[in-house]
Amino acid sequence: MKAAAQYLEPEKFPPRTQDFMDCEADAIALQSYQTLLMPGLLQTKAYVQALLNAHYPPLDDETIESRVAARLERQQLLFRKPTAYFGFVFEEIVLRRPVGGSAAMREQCRRLLELGELRNVSVQVLPTDRGAHAGLNGPIVLIETPEREHYAYEEGQAVSVLHSGSKELSDPTQRFGMIRTQALSAEESARFIGKVADEW
Repeated sequence: MKAAAQYLEPEKFPPRTQDFMDCEADAIALQSYQTLLMPGLLQTKAYVQALLNAHYPPLDDETIESRVAARLERQQLLFRKPTAYFGFVFEEIVLRRPVGGSAAMREQCRRLLELGELRNVSVQVLPTDRGAHAGLNGPIVLIETPEREHYAYEEGQAVSVLHSGSKELSDPTQRFGMIRTQALSAEESARFIGKVADEW
């Protein structure tokens, strides 16, 4: 009966992301570039709820509740000991899109500023005025495990791929390096985010 009840529980994560979640949980370093959405590890509860409420096909209330809780639980990785390193770069549009409304975005911006003050977290914004750049083909997440294994995760609307071979890792790793050089520094990004927060 207990096994049946567990089987009926809503999934915390889409099945296609499970391998990535396992790698993320063990990471000693994670670097993320996002084009359209706030990185999951930085999202506030209001932001997560707004995203999941807009999901298509629509999710039931129980699944939304489960996934909100799971995403917020993931964020404990930022504070765990031993400390891991997290580097985030995202497009300016991520700060401009009113996910959840103005109040939710003000809260989200303030959350970014708080997390950016952690010694093991770097938050960078890639301004729209940079024009064409190396990251326009989509998001990338790079992960290093305690065993010094390296992975690159690329996600689309319906397909997710976790690369582990050195050949498959080379391009995403170099691309992320280029993206970081084109983004604002962490200090410049904090000032930029603070300005956007005031505008909301």
